[in-house]
Formats: sequence, structure tokens, C-alpha cells
Amino acid sequence: MDGRARDGGRVYQSSGDQHISEHHQHHHHYPDRTGADAEAEAADPNGSDRHGSSGPERGSGPDSVRRPAVGRTPVVLRDRTEILRRLRESLAPGRGGEVFVLHGMGGCGKTAVAYAAFLAATGESGRVGLWVNAADRASLRAGMLAVAADRGARDGQLLAARNGYRPAADLVWDRLDASPEPWLLVLDNADDPAILRDGSWLRGSPRGTVLVTTRQAAARWWPGAELQHIGVLPREDAARVLCDLAPGTGTRAQAAEIADRLGRLPLALTLAGGFLSHQVIDPWTMETYGRRLADGGGTELLDRGADPLGERDPRHLVGRTWQLTLDAFEVRGLPEAVTLLRLLSRMAPEPVPLSVLNRREIDAALPRARTETALRALLDQSLTELVTVAGVRCVQSHGVLLDSVRAATPAEEGAGLDAVAVALLDAAVPAAPDAGPYDPGLRLLAPHLTGPTRRTPQDVLPVAIRLATALHRTGDYASARETARAAADLAAPVLGEDHRLVLAARSRAGRALFRLGRYDDAQTLLRRTHAAQRRLFGADDPDTLDSAHGLQLVLANLGRRDEALALLRATATGRAAALGPRHPLTLRSRSSLLAMLEPAQLASPEGTALLRLPTTCERHLGTGHTVTVGARHNHAWALYVLGRYAEADEEIAGVTRHYDERFGPEYPIALAARQLRARTRAALGDVAGAIELMTRVVGRRERALGADHPFTTASRELLARLSSGGPDGG
Repeated sequence: MDGRARDGGRVYQSSGDQHISEHHQHHHHYPDRTGADAEAEAADPNGSDRHGSSGPERGSGPDSVRRPAVGRTPVVLRDRTEILRRLRESLAPGRGGEVFVLHGMGGCGKTAVAYAAFLAATGESGRVGLWVNAADRASLRAGMLAVAADRGARDGQLLAARNGYRPAADLVWDRLDASPEPWLLVLDNADDPAILRDGSWLRGSPRGTVLVTTRQAAARWWPGAELQHIGVLPREDAARVLCDLAPGTGTRAQAAEIADRLGRLPLALTLAGGFLSHQVIDPWTMETYGRRLADGGGTELLDRGADPLGERDPRHLVGRTWQLTLDAFEVRGLPEAVTLLRLLSRMAPEPVPLSVLNRREIDAALPRARTETALRALLDQSLTELVTVAGVRCVQSHGVLLDSVRAATPAEEGAGLDAVAVALLDAAVPAAPDAGPYDPGLRLLAPHLTGPTRRTPQDVLPVAIRLATALHRTGDYASARETARAAADLAAPVLGEDHRLVLAARSRAGRALFRLGRYDDAQTLLRRTHAAQRRLFGADDPDTLDSAHGLQLVLANLGRRDEALALLRATATGRAAALGPRHPLTLRSRSSLLAMLEPAQLASPEGTALLRLPTTCERHLGTGHTVTVGARHNHAWALYVLGRYAEADEEIAGVTRHYDERFGPEYPIALAARQLRARTRAALGDVAGAIELMTRVVGRRERALGADHPFTTASRELLARLSSGGPDGG
């Protein structure tokens, strides 16, 4: 066979079976050239392909950059008013050159905000909208070259950029700068800013506005950009989102309760609404859905709300969206960041004081020296955030995120992380809680014991009881009661109501109830607990005696003095036998007798011995010990009861100064001491001074305890008697 080839064609001759494959790029055969020469061969001066090629290679880019590639969009975008106003301003005629970065945790609705801005740009502002997925290098590059094509780049220019013959980013931005129409460019899911930086893909242009969505919060990645944090929704708007998505399934109040349980995270709300709106055979109400969430439905229940026919994009599932970032940490050699987040997931979605993470106990999970790097990675990827609560620096992560991470943590690793979490919290609680000024850091620890208590109650209960004791002794009685009550309620189903630790937690809750002025509730709980402890452990067991000491305080304030005195005497005797006569708890019970005895009893041999107790405490415990100062306080009361007013006034004045210096004037014991000082001043004839003292006491007790607390009522009554010139009630 004879044949000729023309214009770069080829002739093949064969005999037999031959299979010939030849690969062409747009059916062109270029000379061995690069750069501008290759481009000149590819295109004529008018910009049309010499051989009629139809454009970029099929399959090399997105199907469209004119339509946002988003999942389920909100029916109505709730909240976000301020950021949308700011974005709309940037889309006004003549505006350009601005770069906005919307950052926040996965699922918080950054893409939804960008989508709303895109609609505003292409609708009311008349701009060209361009949408690029920036999740990975390939998607970003293909999308940006498609943007260049949309803005007029010729096929030859695009081919040269794809083949590396010319800088791709320069081509894209040349075309964007030359765009005849103003535009909005959205770079969605730019969670790895290094991809944008390495190719210099992120720039500004006077012809348009750039909007980036990312989980990366670090400002160093976004020089010159305006950063806007996108967080969870306000409660009312979150409830409206559920009602928008699932109308007729419940009330606004029920929607608000579900929203609270989901932490008002837009992704979680969208999935919940999707589930409720698509049930056909067995429709659920919001009430049913909320109940299932409360029963531990969690991540699996939420992800059932995803579109069953849609693409299973991990970003649209709470069980997977954050795993993308965790996988990236592993690839980049930051496994400690994964471990740290898993450790945080063993705690509550509440602020965790940074001091908790800065302890040697964390070495059992990750090297302490690497904790800073790990935390910085989590902060940069919006997986946690820094918050300051009552002056305490903390980190806080979203509850749905923590639930998702905890559910995905291997069981064998979870048990070890629970142990580390408990060890960190244990180290953060004072080993021997003492009276002291209010410590906001202690209250912040309490929520984080809840999860470990459910999983390992026997390990956590001692920590919870010690924390409740510490909270009580710093005057935070409400937190003390709640910490002890919650720990006992969680542990009792596993350990049983008669377990020693459960009963100890109940006792601590009862003593806090007394300080909160709930005398009847305190008496009921302490009587029941004390009876169980006597039955199970004996009358002189230390735990039984602790409950007895608390119960006698309640009985005395309920006016049952004889019963209280008998119980207190038995407690002092039992503590002396069980702990020794010089033990602080023994001395404390004995000193309490000074505040209980009447004048005739104080004049008896028992009373005479007790009046020497402050000296005994000083000798064995030291002058500044809490029990020693408390003994001096009770000694001053005994002197007052005996009519030795000058001695009582001198004693209580010294005690008041000590309390003020150590605890502050608002501390409950300091107020009690000042109230006794008012009595001694009045007894010595300084009624005006007494009234001034009591006026301050009443005001401070009203602020701290409330106007109806029994302590406040007693103080107000004493002030009234002093003001009317009547007896001081001593």
C-alpha cells in the first residue's frame, strides 16, 4: 500500500493484527518547543484555535464555576446579619480589591453565608459570581483555570498553564483584572491555606471581591484580608432554622430545646430538620426527636438526616466532617493534635482551664512538651477556641464535635484517655481542701467530671467529693451541691446507693443544702445518709461522723438544740476515738461545742476545758490554721454569752481582721464574725458602730445569699433590734 502523510500526519503499514494507540492533545502535533513559541503555534492572533479545538480537556475541571457547589442550602439564612451587611457593602458599584475570610469550625455555616453573598452579588449587585472548591490542590487549580476560561482566557493560554509553560495563577489573575464585569470570587473550603499560598492563588483585584471560607483561623495565613468569625447561631435563630426546615413538627419552644442540645450548630440543625421533614412511614415530632437525643442518639441520629440520594460528602455529616482535619493532622506528622482532641472529648463541652492541660499527668496521653503545638493546631483549625471565664484562660470545643470525636475514638484508646482526664482533674483539685476565697477555676472543673463519672464512677467519685468540698469551703455552695449531687446520681446506678462513695457524695450535697438555707431538704438528706452510714459502717466510722457533724448544724438552726447538742457531743467523742484527740476534725467538733453551750454549761468543768481549746489548737495546729481561727471565733461567742464583752470584742476583732485579710470581707465566715462584732460593740455601748457594721452585713448577705436566706433574715432582724434600741438577741 502506498500512502503519503501531509501536515504532520503519519502513515502506518502493517500485516497481521496490530493495535495502535496514539494520544493527542486537542489533535495537535507541536514542534519540540516551549513557552511563547508553543503558544504561538497553538493560537492565531484572533484567539481562535487553528484546528478548531473546542476548549480545555474534558474532565480536567469543574462543570461550572458560575453555580455554587454546595449541599443543602438553608430555606432562610438566619442571623449573620452583620457579616452579610458588610459583604453587601463590598459589592456596591465601584468597590473592589477586598478579600474576606470567613473562618470557623466545620458545620458552623460558613459556606451558607458565602452562598447568600453569592446570590446577593449575582442578583441585586449584578456581578458575575465565580465559585471554586479550594479543598485540595487539584480542585483549586482546575477551578481557577476554569475561572480564567470564563473570564476570556484562550485555549492555548490555558493549555500552556496546565502544562506548566506559564504561571497558572498569573494567567487567572490577569484575566480577573481584565474582566469587563465586576465579580465575586468564592474560594470555598480553603482549610489548608498553604495550597493558596504556594501557588500565590489568593490575591486582590480592583475588579472584584474575594470571599474565602476556611476552618483555619490563624491570622498569619490571611495577610491583608478582613477576617470574620462564623460561630453558632443565637438560640432564637437556631430554633427558627429547625422550624424552617421541619414546619409543623413542633413548637418554637421545642425547637429551641433541641437547638440547645445541639449547641446551635447549623450543620447539626440542618441534619435534624432534614430528618424530621423526610420521615414518611413513621413521622417524628420535635418532642420525639429531642427525647431520642437525650437518650444518647448523638452523631448517628443526626447523620440520618442527610439526603439519602445526595453525594455522601463528609463535610455534610457530623460524624465525618471533622475527621477530614484529623486525618490531615496524621498525614502532616501531628498525631498529638488528634490525641489532644480525643482527650478533650472525654470531658464536657465547657471551658477547660489551660492549667489543667499543663500538668505532668498529660504525659500518659501525649508528651507534655508537645501539648502547646497540638493545641495550636486545634486552634488554627477552629476545632477549639480560647475563651476567658472569670479571669481564667480556657479552651472550649463544641459539644457536637466532641460527641463525634468521642464516638469515633477506638474503645481501647478511650479507656486510657478517660484515665488521663481523671488524673488531670484530680491534680487540679486541692489535695486537702481548706477554707479560702472564692476560686472561679474550681467551678470550671465540675462539668468535666460528668462524663468520666458515667464511665468509671469508682475512680471519679473521690475527685468529685474533694472538689465539692473545695467549692464548699470557698463559699460556692451552689456549685458544691450540684457537683456532689450530680456525681452521686451518675454513680448510684452503677455502684448502688449504699456504696461508701455514693453516700459520702450525698452527705456533701446535704451540707451544701444547709449553707444554701434549705434546712428541711438538708435535714432529710443528711438524716437518711447518716442512718445508712451508721447501719453499714458503724457509728464511729469517719464518714458517719462527717454526716453527723453536718446534721447537728442543721438541727441547731431548726431550733432543735438538745438533739443537736447530743449529736455534736457524740461526734466529738467518736472523732477523738477514731482519729485521735488532736486531729483537726476532732478539735473542730469540740470547738463547735463552744458555740452551742449555755452559760451554766460553759461554767461547768466541760465548759472550762473547752474555753482553753484555742490554746490547744494553736499548740498543735498553729495560729493561722483554719480550725484554730474557728476555735477563736467560737471562743469569742462563748465569752459574749458569759457576759465578758470586752474580752469577746477583742477576740472577735482579731478574728475579723484575719478573715478579711485571708478571705475578703464578703466571705460567709467573715460576715458571721462581723455580725458577732456588732453584738459586742452594742453590748459595750457603741450602738452606732454596731448598726454600721450590721448594715454592711445585711447588704452583703442580700447580695451573696438573697433576701430570703435564713442567714440574711437573721441579720436583718438583729439590725432592726439594734436600730430600735431593743435587746441584741444575744
